[in-house]
Amino acid sequence: MKPNNARPKGVPAGMPMGNPFKTLKRVLGMLFHFYPVLLPVTIFCILFSAVASSVPALFFQSVIEEIRNWVDSGDWSAASKEIIPMVLVLIGLYVLSIISITIYTQLMAYMTQGFLSKMRCTMFGGMQKLPIKYFDTHKHGDIMSHYTNDIDTLRQLVSQSLPSLIQAGTIVLCVFCIMLYFSVWLTLIVLTGVSVMLFVAAKFGGGSAKFFIRQQQSVGKTEGYIQEMMNGQKVVKVFCHEDKAKEEFDRINDALYEDSYKAHAYANCLGPINMNIGNILYVLLATVGGLFILGNVSNLSISGMAFDVSIVVPFLSMTKQFSGNINQVSQQINSVVMASAGAQRIFSLMDEKPEDDNGYVTLVNATTDENGNITESKERTHKWAWKHPHGDGTITYTELLGDVTLDDVDFAYEEGKNVLHNVTVYAKPGQKVAFVGATGAGKTTITNLINRFYDIADGKIRYDGININKIKKDDLRRSLGIVLQETNLFTGSVMENIRYGRLDTTDEECKAAAILAGADDFISRLPEGYETELTNNGSNLSQGQRQLIAIARAAVADPPVMILDEATSSIDTRTESIVQRGMDALMKGRTVFVIAHRLSTVKNSDVIMVLDHGRIIERGSHDDLIAQKGTYYQLYTGSFELE
Repeated sequence: MKPNNARPKGVPAGMPMGNPFKTLKRVLGMLFHFYPVLLPVTIFCILFSAVASSVPALFFQSVIEEIRNWVDSGDWSAASKEIIPMVLVLIGLYVLSIISITIYTQLMAYMTQGFLSKMRCTMFGGMQKLPIKYFDTHKHGDIMSHYTNDIDTLRQLVSQSLPSLIQAGTIVLCVFCIMLYFSVWLTLIVLTGVSVMLFVAAKFGGGSAKFFIRQQQSVGKTEGYIQEMMNGQKVVKVFCHEDKAKEEFDRINDALYEDSYKAHAYANCLGPINMNIGNILYVLLATVGGLFILGNVSNLSISGMAFDVSIVVPFLSMTKQFSGNINQVSQQINSVVMASAGAQRIFSLMDEKPEDDNGYVTLVNATTDENGNITESKERTHKWAWKHPHGDGTITYTELLGDVTLDDVDFAYEEGKNVLHNVTVYAKPGQKVAFVGATGAGKTTITNLINRFYDIADGKIRYDGININKIKKDDLRRSLGIVLQETNLFTGSVMENIRYGRLDTTDEECKAAAILAGADDFISRLPEGYETELTNNGSNLSQGQRQLIAIARAAVADPPVMILDEATSSIDTRTESIVQRGMDALMKGRTVFVIAHRLSTVKNSDVIMVLDHGRIIERGSHDDLIAQKGTYYQLYTGSFELE
């Protein structure tokens, strides 16, 4: 039996499933939410222009009737009294239609770009609240595709497809009513032809819709691969991987080509086929109408008029209009389906569950009175405290000291596959705690848990005696400084990148942090010093210089707890000695967690912990561990490598 959650045929894995009509309804709901006044005004203008383009058929019948009377009687003065007012009314309708079209096209342009801007802001704002796990499990290029290709499908939907559908649908309804008013028999012939057009639209439209959905998915995969190759271009060239990279790109690009080709092949057939069905219908209707007139067939109509040239001629015009708008509606279905696919991907990002944060303990500026009591301060101080509200309405303040404890912590990235087992760590205020071990031993994972990038499966993590689950994540992370092995610099000046650590920092404080980190010397020698612009993740700097700026950024944040994850791994030995002095000054008086492969950088740590497959197998000072002659001794003396 097919499971309830099975994917329908034609919907590829990774493509968010959903009802296209519900998706379209949600898009319209958001559009109305953003523009509660302009959207109804725009729809009214579209409807008015559609009705104005349909009504002339009624006038044409009357005009033809009056012209025939004029020809029979030869009295123009009598006929002109009827014809001229109708012509003037028609001109007035067309002028008003032009005005309404101008208004709604301008409003649609304004609303479309505004809607896309608001959608991008909504997506980006929601993305900032997503957990780190989301970015670890999704290709960055595919995420970027949400902001480009998927958003562009919404642009086509809002600016083109929706107005066309509303206008064409209104014209079809109005023309259908006028047809019934003139002749039921001729209307039935038109409906027969239209049913054939709808059948063709269903066959070809269904095929194109399936491949348009696949096309959106393939575009995301292609962009994801391109971004991955751009980021790793140096590695590609170093290992002469160009041919293999091109081969893989050709495979992904060929899949995109196939999906796009089939989608547009179906879509491109639909218009010409339906147009020619409309032409055949036109000829058929002209023939049948002429035969009805010649045979004096009794007409069935709301108007009660008999078959006549004054009915058949405007009916032929309405047939063209009716079939043409049916064709237009069927062609817009593809845009709606493609936009629905893009919207589903956008909504899948917007609907991602934000990072859970049930914390209620916050970080505040604090002062201590003469009795030693901690009180909250509205001004910035050099002392922090945890503000802890209790159920009985009381509030207690705990000084932020940097006392971090992990007690029997278990953790798994995937359920059932633990990467940490019964990890216990005691880091007292001001202590320097180092983690060493092979790659994959769990060193970085421990620091990720302290930051609450991930939540533990079992055990407790306490910060100054408070369970970190009770601390708001923003406040927790504000109390922690981190320098990663992989440096991220942003487009902007060197000063702005340092200030990223604390936005209210003055220029003098930024420079002091740079001096502390040992970065001031090379920054001063840059073309524009601290105002030198950095682009492309600081590609105009060496890896070591980028790392020094990252260290200065952490220093300016002035946190009580520092996490240094391979912070000096990209720095040469000579520069390391310069940085180490700055690091020692930076670490003074703080609780510091250090992850390092260079064991020389952890010798002066208060506690060194050796990890192996997620377990702490040794702990102690450098001298103690050397004396034990265990794993750390073997690592330090080079008996075997960390890897």
